[in-house]
Amino acid sequence: MTVEYEDNHVIIVSKCSGEIVQGDKTGDTPLAETVKAYLKEAYAKPGNVFLGVVHRLDRPVWGLVVFAKTSKALSRLNKMFCDGDIHKTYWAITRNAPDHQEGELTHWLVRNEKQNKSYAYDHEVPRSKHAVLRYRIIGHSDNYYLWEIQLLTGRHHQIRCQLANVGCPIKGDLKYGAKRSNPDGSISLLSRRVEFVHPVSHIPVSVTAPLPDDKLWQALYPIDH
Repeated sequence: MTVEYEDNHVIIVSKCSGEIVQGDKTGDTPLAETVKAYLKEAYAKPGNVFLGVVHRLDRPVWGLVVFAKTSKALSRLNKMFCDGDIHKTYWAITRNAPDHQEGELTHWLVRNEKQNKSYAYDHEVPRSKHAVLRYRIIGHSDNYYLWEIQLLTGRHHQIRCQLANVGCPIKGDLKYGAKRSNPDGSISLLSRRVEFVHPVSHIPVSVTAPLPDDKLWQALYPIDH
């Protein structure tokens, strides 16, 4: 975990693949507790430290996670996420190329709780949720393609599921059809940038995550970014 942005109300950290944002059945220490420990030590806070979890990031994914340090910021950030006022940009690496260099993907996703997996349909079906993302290819090598993705909706495993549905599973994502895993157990998906108007100060905030320490990310890194 690395702190990328912090003020009195908000803290944004960059997580590594393998870290969980909130506690689960594994019993592993969640990122939220790591951030609390950091705040407690950094500011010599007695007693419990308030930290609000605003959103999640899948365990094998890298990149930015936003937390609230005050209840005022938490309620406002929650509303901003619901209203689409927090803009998140993701980068993903796939072996296959899409049919078009840029475009929009629209599906209806159904979440299977037991499998912890979502399934995409081209039309509305029972229990499905509308899912939309925009993408463009911003880099490539002989074997891989680097996608820049803007989420227009926030669904369970949305990017992973939608890219797999168009024949482009994310590198290392065995759950959604990648042929082999990444050596470190990650998938090649990065929460790259988050942008919003600060819920208290109303100042624009834009934070960019560092690239994972991986030669492939470096090789595909586009010059104009």
